[in-house]
Amino acid sequence: MEELTIQAVCGFGCGSSLLLRMKIDKVLKEEGITARTFCGDVATAAATPCDVIFCSEEIADRLVDRAKVPVITVVNFNNPAEVKEKVMGYIQSLEETK
Repeated sequence: MEELTIQAVCGFGCGSSLLLRMKIDKVLKEEGITARTFCGDVATAAATPCDVIFCSEEIADRLVDRAKVPVITVVNFNNPAEVKEKVMGYIQSLEETK
């Protein structure tokens, strides 16, 4: 699998997106997966090149119709099990489409 580019998005790109990015990075490290992760804001996220967007449900409502990549919602950024489930679910879906 080529290196993924993962965008974590919140309203301004510097608060909860940073928390989510760190949680995603932790999952990737634990699973031995290399990916480029970065934070984005809701206004520019859909136009920023990436393979997938992770965000809250509220943000997803504003992105899903504009983004050209999958938009995956995370309800509780502080729930490691949920973050892992969403990240690994996306990665597994990529492997299944090979």
